[in-house]
Amino acid sequence: MKTRIVRTGSPAETRQIARRLAQRLGAGAVVALYGPLGAGKTEFVRGAARGLDVREVVRSPGYTLINEYRGRVPVFHVDFYRIGSESEMATLGVEEYLECGGVLFIEWAERGEGILPESAIRIRFFPGEHENERVLEIEPDPWAEGE
Repeated sequence: MKTRIVRTGSPAETRQIARRLAQRLGAGAVVALYGPLGAGKTEFVRGAARGLDVREVVRSPGYTLINEYRGRVPVFHVDFYRIGSESEMATLGVEEYLECGGVLFIEWAERGEGILPESAIRIRFFPGEHENERVLEIEPDPWAEGE
């Protein structure tokens, strides 16, 4: 499985990469996002949502846990940060979101690794050398078969 490494120098660049990736996503896709607070996970989802034709303002689901948006397919934005266990995730109905035909973005995915499908796209965020620089490790590489 190929991995793509992408460097971005600003939140706008992170959103643009996400928008490009989202154009390759279809119903049932799961995108698992890993990284510390402030790494750019929510900015990534904002860009991806635009790429999926969401016109609403995308907000962090930190307190609501799950936000839903209408686009060319339903977009679900989940935050596992405040979830204590995978059994607690089950009470939220996360598994139903995995099967409902939308695109599911999961922040803090490492907390729910056991419920993620094998087909999930996993994106790890690392700080770069400069303040707004981010390094994204995307696996599998969604552009491996051509840009």
